[in-house]
Amino acid sequence: MALPSTKCLDHIVYLTPPGSVNETAEDFRKLGFHVLPGGQHADVLTENSLIILNDSVYLELISFVNPVDAYPPGSPARLARENHPWAIKAPGWIDYAFLGNGSETVRISDVINSRAQEGGDDGLYGPEMPGGRKRPDGQDLKWLITPPRRPAEGIERRLPLPFFCGDVTPRDLRVPNEPPAIFEHPCTALGIAYVRFEVPSERWDGVSRSLDYIIGNSGVTSADAEREWPLDTVKTLEEQSCRLLLSASEKDTLGITEVAFYVKNKPSQETIRTPYAQIRFMQV
Repeated sequence: MALPSTKCLDHIVYLTPPGSVNETAEDFRKLGFHVLPGGQHADVLTENSLIILNDSVYLELISFVNPVDAYPPGSPARLARENHPWAIKAPGWIDYAFLGNGSETVRISDVINSRAQEGGDDGLYGPEMPGGRKRPDGQDLKWLITPPRRPAEGIERRLPLPFFCGDVTPRDLRVPNEPPAIFEHPCTALGIAYVRFEVPSERWDGVSRSLDYIIGNSGVTSADAEREWPLDTVKTLEEQSCRLLLSASEKDTLGITEVAFYVKNKPSQETIRTPYAQIRFMQV
């Protein structure tokens, strides 16, 4: 039996302060993106908007619905909010997801953990967990999340390993593929060129090895100590590839530092700072 792919980029997560998802959507419209309403997640803690690209990768613009102090101390909602994986993340590019298979029989976590254990390392992923959200039109969406295991030093130091999102309901309910207008971005964005993240120098080797296990093949290291892995996308752009880039940081940086987009037309500005992160436009 063929094992499921573990190297298909599904989406990238951009976090902003509580209650700001509509404001953030407007910020990205001003950058030339077509932004779609998303909805509220099943835990009622977060809400999102979506930017869908021609390669079927999407940006998830997400914020918590309320700040922590909006929930009564000691209440289940307060505990859930405080223990959310993104609860103490600073705004910006905070996470990214690969496409899972939505199966609890042939589990993504088992596939990757087996690779790690064969390499003499501990498993990287915890068991699959159910997730979902309700769209503004009332459609319920369901999926399985495969989360990286939390490190002993706490969630704030979680290594930048992808989580997996595997659809239980059809993916095109979660990531619409019509009408064609949703892919027509005024900035002429087509797809993801790369996701770049940095880790402290002393962790670079370990993270590189972990990503080899996850993706299923070894990355290529360049002379400037940057390592890259080719990724798949649900839809392939002609003659353009998506990559994951890993750099060593001398400043203890740990996380995504830049997301680059292929664009059809020459941009007036190649590199742009949003209020919380950096993006780059690359003409094809």
